[in-house]
Amino acid sequence: MSNKFSKGDKVLVLDDDMSGVVAFAKAKQITITTADGIDLTFHEDELILDRRLQVKHIEVKKEPAPKKPKRRIQSRKKGAFIPAVEVDLHIHQLTDNERYMDNYDMLNLQIDTARDKIEWAHRNNIPKLVFIHGVGAGVLKQELDFLFERYDYLKHYDADFQKYGKGATEVYLFQNPK
Repeated sequence: MSNKFSKGDKVLVLDDDMSGVVAFAKAKQITITTADGIDLTFHEDELILDRRLQVKHIEVKKEPAPKKPKRRIQSRKKGAFIPAVEVDLHIHQLTDNERYMDNYDMLNLQIDTARDKIEWAHRNNIPKLVFIHGVGAGVLKQELDFLFERYDYLKHYDADFQKYGKGATEVYLFQNPK
């Protein structure tokens, strides 16, 4: 491989609105694969590393919990209504700057967020989640359906139409799967 680039690096083409991932390099000739799956070869001086979305560390700040007055603990009665946790998967809710993201990066961020929320809810015994994905072309909804089928401890269905319209899916997590 070239000294400048390694296989798998995201690169931008200088003097052109094109990007891709390094497939392989021979001498100073770098072959990249574009998002459309096309292999193109460039001289290494025509390419630069794409560092737009490289995040090394994200720090989540926790707010101190407000002090609650002491009260008698009530047991949950069977069939008691437990509100669902809403997760908005619209891209502008997930990132501050989607300007340099292509559709593939946006979809991956949305799916990764959904996966993280499912695992968080399962760890914290949250029984219901509502993923707000919008209507659009239906690509995100199809990918979410595929993701949900991979978990044997949940079932999913369209969320309340009156509240969310067609753009949301509700997920119920079984707390004691057998």
